[in-house]
Amino acid sequence: MMDTSAFVHALLAQPSYRGQIVHIEHIPRRQAEYAELEQPLEESLHHYLREQHLLPLYTHQAEAINYARKGMNVMVSTSSASGKTLCYNIPVTEVVLSEAGSCALYLFPTKALAQDQLRTLRDYPRLSRDVSTFDGDTPQEERAGIRKSARVVLTNPDMLHIGILPNHQSWSRLLRHLRYVVVDEAHIYRGVFGSHVGGVLRRLRRLCRFYGSNPRFICCSATIANPGEHAERLVGLPFRVVASDGSPYGGKDFIFWNPPIIDEAKSVRRSANSEASSLFAELVNSDIRSLVFARTRRLTELIYNYTRKRLAETSPAQAKKIKPYRAGYLPEERRQIEKELFGGKLTGVVATTALELGIDIGDLEATVLTGYPGSIASTWQQAGRSGRSGDKSMSFLIGLDSPLDQYFMRHPDSFFGKSFENALVNPDNPYILRAHLLCAAWELPLTSRDEEVFGSAFERERMVLEGEGLLREQKSGRWYLSPKIAYPAQGINIRSTSGENFVIVDTSTDSLLETVEASVAFFQIHPGAIYLHQGEAYLVNELDLTARTAYATPTSANYYTQTKELTDLRIVRVLRGKTCGQARVYLGEVEVTTTVVGFKKKAQFTEEVIGEEPLDLPPQHFPTVALWFDLPAKVVARLDREQLDFAGGLHAAEHAAIAILPLFALCDRNDIGGVSTPLHPDTGRAQVFIYDAYPGGIGISEKGFDLVEQLWQTTLRAIEECPCQEGCPSCIQSPKCGNNNKPLDKKAAQLLLEGLLKK
Repeated sequence: MMDTSAFVHALLAQPSYRGQIVHIEHIPRRQAEYAELEQPLEESLHHYLREQHLLPLYTHQAEAINYARKGMNVMVSTSSASGKTLCYNIPVTEVVLSEAGSCALYLFPTKALAQDQLRTLRDYPRLSRDVSTFDGDTPQEERAGIRKSARVVLTNPDMLHIGILPNHQSWSRLLRHLRYVVVDEAHIYRGVFGSHVGGVLRRLRRLCRFYGSNPRFICCSATIANPGEHAERLVGLPFRVVASDGSPYGGKDFIFWNPPIIDEAKSVRRSANSEASSLFAELVNSDIRSLVFARTRRLTELIYNYTRKRLAETSPAQAKKIKPYRAGYLPEERRQIEKELFGGKLTGVVATTALELGIDIGDLEATVLTGYPGSIASTWQQAGRSGRSGDKSMSFLIGLDSPLDQYFMRHPDSFFGKSFENALVNPDNPYILRAHLLCAAWELPLTSRDEEVFGSAFERERMVLEGEGLLREQKSGRWYLSPKIAYPAQGINIRSTSGENFVIVDTSTDSLLETVEASVAFFQIHPGAIYLHQGEAYLVNELDLTARTAYATPTSANYYTQTKELTDLRIVRVLRGKTCGQARVYLGEVEVTTTVVGFKKKAQFTEEVIGEEPLDLPPQHFPTVALWFDLPAKVVARLDREQLDFAGGLHAAEHAAIAILPLFALCDRNDIGGVSTPLHPDTGRAQVFIYDAYPGGIGISEKGFDLVEQLWQTTLRAIEECPCQEGCPSCIQSPKCGNNNKPLDKKAAQLLLEGLLKK
């Protein structure tokens, strides 16, 4: 067993150690708790599970299986490596063995997870020939055979949306005999993607009803705050929740590692990527099998290259025992790395979140998280990749220069003592619901009975589509798709709200590089932009708005680009209001207009601005949901007396609140936008707005409205406790500010937030 304390003492003795360890949480071992099933297992299945050392069952496994056998929909929300797969594999195997022709459908967010589960299921008794994956990698010559005879089909929501449901006649055997639908890693389905998956699952239920089946759903998730609500919003049916974890745990030392400050005046810290590379090299030199998580593909390659160079100088043999792993690699390359990591040939891997989910990669002893992943659920998922064998393990969380990371570095109790976040989905988002109603009408004509599946917003959105000429009532009470729409699923990207894309063409080879969603195109592929594709840099020379095409060439530029934009927001309708402290807080529908007016060129690594250029692009408009609040008159008067910058205080409070909001909602900072102004034309008052950065909204602002006082309190603490004088990236500066982080006033922001919280 690894001696974690000896490794920590070795780190403390390093010449480069400058007090980076700010907290060590000793998470104790936990003994397994077992339970019996209400009815015994089928004999061959019992024999197989006993041979694989998967019996006796943990309490949560037995509870979930008992519910499933009674015909209930089940949501299992327990920790990493707690054996959740048995919660669905056992009920599915039992029904396939006992009922002739019965079928099951498994949904995974990635192809790698489906392949991993395929290997497991093919070992189950009498299942080897009945289980198949069906996704974009499935050879064309095998597809007809899968449709004809497979009884357990493993796929992903994208293929279900675009390949299976629109061609349901070819899948009628499966749909008619479908007994179980398994939705694994359900916490991944949140925000826009989750809301779309909610639409896809409702279409699946509708077609099952047409074919006469009524499958039960088994969902599995990492630990989240609202597992029952999330499953019910996702699927549209009632669920029983299993959240009491009976699996054993080997214990973990979870270390919060804060890079040291290298510029006291500006409160600038040493690079988190450099710290990750240093830690990774020490772990590999100590033969500790490790996994490092990086936020982006580019950083994955960067940390790998740094570490390989360090190891080449100190222990060349170890330099060959690490590899990077990320999306963009060929499937066979990824499978090879997984195999080498599982088999012990590699000591360590640097990865994006592609390895966060439950692919079996063996018994790792340590994980390094380069920056807070954006949610407590994801943090535990990544940390949980080490220690899966039941032995003690170690995890490091390296703090970035951001308000939320630095808040946790100063308040580790807020991480370890806090309940998990809420996973948010909004299948009633009008843009998302309309898209799936068009897909559903292609599959079968809509009827008023479909309100049972799509919910109370069905009638309103169907009428909107009818008014736009996209649906037509041909027979009384039956709505058909307009003939001008061909195969609507093809044009709907379930990982975005717009469904419209721009393409990037490499002019050096005249080949298609990739597609970019329309809503972010102006920010990523404007003329002059540096665009990264699989680690390679491309310079965008031209953006053709009519053809929705960007033309780019490979470049060796040593800078990256960041847009400058102006944002205007108009209030459309107030939905709710309440008084908190001395201020009124509102939730409502708004119209956001964003105009990209230019971009900065920033040097890699130093972040120095080396040039600025203007842009002439049309404004983008979208409706969404926002929360906003008034400012108490006494506080405004005090700022005036103390000659502080009122606009700078509003702007700083807005930045900090946006950075802290992901603490309460399972979202990313980029999912939220903000506007602050000393005088808003719709209210005649100073306002701070925080809005969902997606058309129609996905529930983030609503969660912020419900918890606004907690948001103010935590934001105030983050600003007060930051050691900088004037404001820095760790408190009030934003990396995505279109106004170049001007004006900002840290002291004014503190006084504003204090005033909001006074009773």
